[in-house]
Amino acid sequence: MREKSRLETERDRFEQLASALRDVEDWLALADEEASDEALESLSLAVEGLRSRLEQTEMDMLLAGEEDGLPAIVDIHPGAGGTEAQDWAAMLLRMYQRWADGHDCKSEFLDYQSGDEAGIKSVTMRVTGQNAYGLLKGEKGIHRLIRISPFDSSGRRHTSFASVDVLPDAGQDIAITIDDNDLRIDVFRAGGSGGQHVNKTNSAVRITHMPSGIVVQCQNEKSQHSNKDAAMSVLKARLYERELQKLADEKKTQYQDKDAINFGSQIRTYTMQPYRLVKDHRGNAEDTDVDGVLNGSLDKLIRHLLLYRHAQRAQ
Repeated sequence: MREKSRLETERDRFEQLASALRDVEDWLALADEEASDEALESLSLAVEGLRSRLEQTEMDMLLAGEEDGLPAIVDIHPGAGGTEAQDWAAMLLRMYQRWADGHDCKSEFLDYQSGDEAGIKSVTMRVTGQNAYGLLKGEKGIHRLIRISPFDSSGRRHTSFASVDVLPDAGQDIAITIDDNDLRIDVFRAGGSGGQHVNKTNSAVRITHMPSGIVVQCQNEKSQHSNKDAAMSVLKARLYERELQKLADEKKTQYQDKDAINFGSQIRTYTMQPYRLVKDHRGNAEDTDVDGVLNGSLDKLIRHLLLYRHAQRAQ
């Protein structure tokens, strides 16, 4: 059914492109005959429509990977710096939630740990929608913020770091065999800001995969069973990603920014003082609309990175 849906989408895309091209040709012929303001205006609109469809087709072709159409699991963790870094992690979370809302994607928390004073200590969420993983996979790495800290009474400029990890969520389709004897499952009381049932039952679940050392947890579902299922889904995604990484290492086709998850090698810098600029260091893409980016306007940066990586692979 997924293959049928993919083929239908490709057929529809071709038909829409062909129709847009015919519109341009028809209006071009009419404008050549009449050269009226109305014909020229209609031709301009037809060209703009074709351009928009070509750009979308280009994006679809760039997102042709096996995992690109899957939902994404997004992990955000603040770096060193206490409240300042935790607030930055919360800003990134808001940025991705706004992006998801603007792309008809659904975002749901699998795990959420609030900061002591502000921000978050960590968050894991699932983003579901068309090409969610393909579009968000380039967000994996270290994000740096430079700003006048709202938590510094002296008004000094601070630099904060937060790490973002993005995994493809293939759900139950991931062919990963997990031996129950390799798992340590701990249950604990879910944390939260309060409520009738919060902290009254051991519904939160933490799973440790002892051979790999991977630890995942979920506490945002209502039952222990649901939290365990969600945590297992994240564990499978992490093991799946690890297997994909092994294959990539063997084929020596990793991207040049393969060490981007290490602190000190940030993939993107968001500067709010002394000037305003967002810069992606992998392809040197820049956007001066810092507020827009932090409100979820990531399409320009995402598109530039996809084109950059495609060019790198073609070399």
